[in-house]
Amino acid sequence: MPGPRFWDPDGARYGIPTYPYRLAPDGLATRRQLRARGLRPGGQPVVAQILWQSRRCGVRAACLYRLDLAQPVRPMTPARWAAVAKALAARRWCPCCRRDAGYTLPTSLGTCLTCAESPALAA
Repeated sequence: MPGPRFWDPDGARYGIPTYPYRLAPDGLATRRQLRARGLRPGGQPVVAQILWQSRRCGVRAACLYRLDLAQPVRPMTPARWAAVAKALAARRWCPCCRRDAGYTLPTSLGTCLTCAESPALAA
């Protein structure tokens, strides 16, 4: 039997069925696992969770969904592809020199690397 800390298949302690890392029953999957299979939750509620201890973040959680209720991922339409391309292009546009930098601008700088290094252009 797994350790008692995160083992709660009845949901008495955590409110929903809870399992330790890598011990979820068959037929349940996380969002990433669903996506790897070309599926999405499709509006279904969370049916269980996985809890594990992380050194950096303390206790982490992952929601579990039923595989039999999952729906296929919606295909990207040409309009959605265009919207994504436009959003990514906006992240490459330098407000200082008004050019496409060719890479995503660092949010810490807010400008391209050339403008960030040049004190005359940054002012």
